[in-house]
Amino acid sequence: MPSSGLDNAGKTTILKKLNGEDIMNTSPTLGFNIKTFVHGKYTLNIWDVGGQRTLRPYWRNYFEQTDALVWVVDSGDRMRMSDCRDELNSLLLEDRLAGASLLVFANKWDLQGSMNDSQIRDALDLSSIKSHHWKILSCSAVTGENLVDGLNWVVDDVAKRLETDDLHAVRMILTFYAWPAFNSSFSFCLNRFHNCCPLFDFYLFNFVSGDCLSLQNILFHRV
Repeated sequence: MPSSGLDNAGKTTILKKLNGEDIMNTSPTLGFNIKTFVHGKYTLNIWDVGGQRTLRPYWRNYFEQTDALVWVVDSGDRMRMSDCRDELNSLLLEDRLAGASLLVFANKWDLQGSMNDSQIRDALDLSSIKSHHWKILSCSAVTGENLVDGLNWVVDDVAKRLETDDLHAVRMILTFYAWPAFNSSFSFCLNRFHNCCPLFDFYLFNFVSGDCLSLQNILFHRV
C-alpha cells in the first residue's frame, strides 16, 4: 500500500497483513470480501462489506453493551488530529461505551514526519480520560508491527475487567475515519456474549466514497 494511500486502503491492508496476504495490490472493496484467520485460541471470520457515508449516523446502533474501543490514528496527519480527538471524545460520551477499554493505535509511526506516542497522547488529550482504561501503541498497517499486540491487549484487558479468564464471546465494532491522507481513526467495540459458536465475524462497511470505513457485528469466541 502506498504511504499516502487511497482513502479506502487502510482497512483492507490491515486485514491482509493480519491474514499474511500480499498488501501491495490493494484496491477499494466494492461489495464484500470474507477473510478468516486464527488469532491465538480464536478463529476470526472477517466480512469486508461495501457501504455508504450515510451509514455513519447508525454506527451507534451497534454500541450496545460494548466492552472495548480501539482507535487508530494516522500519526502523520497532524492537521486532522483535532478532528480525530473530537470524534473520539464524542464516542466516549456514549452511554453504551461507558467503561469500555480504549486502545489507541498510532498508525504509520515509522514514516518520516510522523508524530510519536507522546505527541499523539497530548494531541488527543488522552491523559484527561478518566472514564475508560486506555493504552496507546505505535503500529504499522504495512509492516504489521503491534497489530497482534494490540488485539492481545484488548482481549486481555476485557477479560481482566470482566474478572474471568474464560472469555466465551465478545462482540466488536470497527470504525475507520478515512481522512484524505489515510484512515485517521479506527475503533473496535467488544461486547460479551454467552453460549455462542466459536467464530469472530467482522462485518466491515467499506465507505467507497472515501470518507469512512466501518466494521460492525463482530463476534469473538473461544475455540
